[in-house]
Amino acid sequence: MTGQQSTTTSQWEEALTFVALQRDKSAYAELFSHFAPRLKAFGMKMFGNEQQALEMVQDTMLNVWKKAALFDATRGCASTWIFTIARNVRFDMLRKKQSRKDDISADDLWLNGEYPEPQADDDAACWDNQLLTEKLAPHFERLPPAQREVMEKVYLQEKSHQEVSDELGIPLGTVKSRIRLALDRLREALDGARN
Repeated sequence: MTGQQSTTTSQWEEALTFVALQRDKSAYAELFSHFAPRLKAFGMKMFGNEQQALEMVQDTMLNVWKKAALFDATRGCASTWIFTIARNVRFDMLRKKQSRKDDISADDLWLNGEYPEPQADDDAACWDNQLLTEKLAPHFERLPPAQREVMEKVYLQEKSHQEVSDELGIPLGTVKSRIRLALDRLREALDGARN
C-alpha cells in the first residue's frame, strides 16, 4: 500500500512538472480527473452548495494550471499543494461573499420576513434607532396616516411587528407591507433631501 501510495504521489508530482515545463494538457487532464472529484467533495463539506463547490474546483484547477511552476516537491506532496490552493480559493470566495453582503436586502437574509427583534441593550440597535429618529422622523408627517402610525410604533416606540398587529387589530402581513411602503417613501424623501 505504501509503495502504491508513493508511486501515486510521484505520479502527481511528475504530472505537475510536465504542466509547469511543457504546458502538457494530457498531464493536466490526469490531474484534473483525479483531483476534481476530491476537491468537489471538499467544497461540498465547506460550502454545502454544489454550485459554489464546482466554482471552487474550477478556480483551484485553473490556479494549478497557471502556477504549476511554483510547486516544490521538497516542501510537500502534490495533493497537499493542490488542497492548499483550494483552501485559499475558498477563503477568497468567502471574502468576496462578505464584500457583496451590502447588496443583499434584509428580506434575503430572514426567511418569510420574520426578522429577529432588536435587543434593548444592543448598541447597534440603539445607534440605529437614534439615527432613524434624527434622519427619518422629520419625514414621518409626509407619510399616509396608516403607514406613519405603524412606523412610529415599530421604530420610535420599539414595538415588535406582532405587538403592532395585535394593538391595531390588523394582520401581521399588513404591518410588514405598510413598513415596506413607508420605507420606500422615506428612502425617496432622503434621496430628495440629498440632491
